[in-house]
Amino acid sequence: MSPRVSWQGVFPAVTTQFHDDFSLDIDATAKVMDGLIRDGVSGLIVCGSVGENTSLERKEKVAIMETAKSVAAGRVPVLCGIAEFTTAFAVETAKQAARIGIDGVMVMPALVYSSKPHETAAHFRAVATATDLPVMLYNNPPIYKNDVTPDILATLADVETVVCFKDSSGDTRRFIDTRNMVGDRFVLFAGLDDVIVESVAMGAVGWVSGMSNAFPREGETLFRLARAERFAEAMPLYEWFMPLLHLDARADLVQCIKLCEHIMGRGTALTRPPRLALLPQEKAEVEAMMAKALKNRPRLPDVGLKAA
Repeated sequence: MSPRVSWQGVFPAVTTQFHDDFSLDIDATAKVMDGLIRDGVSGLIVCGSVGENTSLERKEKVAIMETAKSVAAGRVPVLCGIAEFTTAFAVETAKQAARIGIDGVMVMPALVYSSKPHETAAHFRAVATATDLPVMLYNNPPIYKNDVTPDILATLADVETVVCFKDSSGDTRRFIDTRNMVGDRFVLFAGLDDVIVESVAMGAVGWVSGMSNAFPREGETLFRLARAERFAEAMPLYEWFMPLLHLDARADLVQCIKLCEHIMGRGTALTRPPRLALLPQEKAEVEAMMAKALKNRPRLPDVGLKAA
């Protein structure tokens, strides 16, 4: 564990809520945040992929950060995603996060441009050295087309503010490769829902989760069971959860997660264009999946979660 942070457990990638006219609904977003904390999650990630970062204006990101800081009130750490087109814009967002008092930032590679490995490293280095906040580097090659390999990560081991690595490649071998290169230099987080137990077995101490927006207690329980190596109890829960966890790996993951969240009464299914509502057949498939899951919702083993 990095001496700078104690991040561990489930950090849902919080959804951003909108009014019917697609304007930011900050009160509903605050309600979502508070509900997750009350249900026992270990932290929050705002303005991530699931939070529709790239669909938000700068002032909206600032408002969400300010709200998250206020809602959390020190109960759990709050990180803000940084997903910008240029390094300069990313640095500016990091400065805003520091001004507001966010606990850390989750930095994505520069978007749109498919950078070369040394360019990816330079982007991360520039953002991380421009802030005193702890930095989580985020790798999601299927979505963002830039692959932050262990080789790239190792070149950033000298940057003090880079404390954590979140991997959404689905290749859990990367956690071992990273440790073989730099030991325990980085806190390791899983970023893809449907390989969470495997990721924990490979050394992940945290999980930035999409589907935990809809099922926060199930997500946190599954994670804690895996960390405690209580696999006999974890596997039935994992098998129950897996069809829903697969939704996190789809290109339309935001629509799927928000629909599930809406079914659970935790938010709305509305996404901001260019993300459109699921097609009728897709919506029906997710709804059927949720109906089956709720019909067979398991009784959760005791892992020390506070009461809802």
